[in-house]
Amino acid sequence: MNTNMITVGAERVMVENMLDHNRKALIQTASGLSESAARQRRVASLTTPISLIKHAAAAERIWFQRFWGGLTESECDGYSRRDEGTFSVSADESLEDVITEFERASQRSREIASRFQLDDTVEIPGEGLVSMRWTLLLMIQEFARHAGHGDILREQIDEPTGRDSRR
Repeated sequence: MNTNMITVGAERVMVENMLDHNRKALIQTASGLSESAARQRRVASLTTPISLIKHAAAAERIWFQRFWGGLTESECDGYSRRDEGTFSVSADESLEDVITEFERASQRSREIASRFQLDDTVEIPGEGLVSMRWTLLLMIQEFARHAGHGDILREQIDEPTGRDSRR
């Protein structure tokens, strides 16, 4: 059993812990990969191990910094015009840089989320009225789904060697 996983307790603590668990799981899917392996395209889309993490950093900025924090796009940490749902990573961004960007955005999300109660709401364009609880649950779903995608990509990348270098 994972000793870092909180399985009983207050709802807020458990929800935030599950979100952090999924953030770490997503990072783990790319951990130890070379730069070229992190960028390998094994599916028709732009989805790669590094792009999943880049996309997750953008999701952190959009949902927490922009929607909940009320920041303009240019005020967001690491904002770029590519934030809106893209999986595009520039050639000058290393895996380490992208992971650091995601971790920084995640920390800022934690800080912003801590200002709100789970039942607090905000109006989100295209979504309507949403609560902080819903937002945290959405991010749990988003990062769990992408960690699953990352696991599959990692299996495809590691398969030629017959090993899983994360273990």
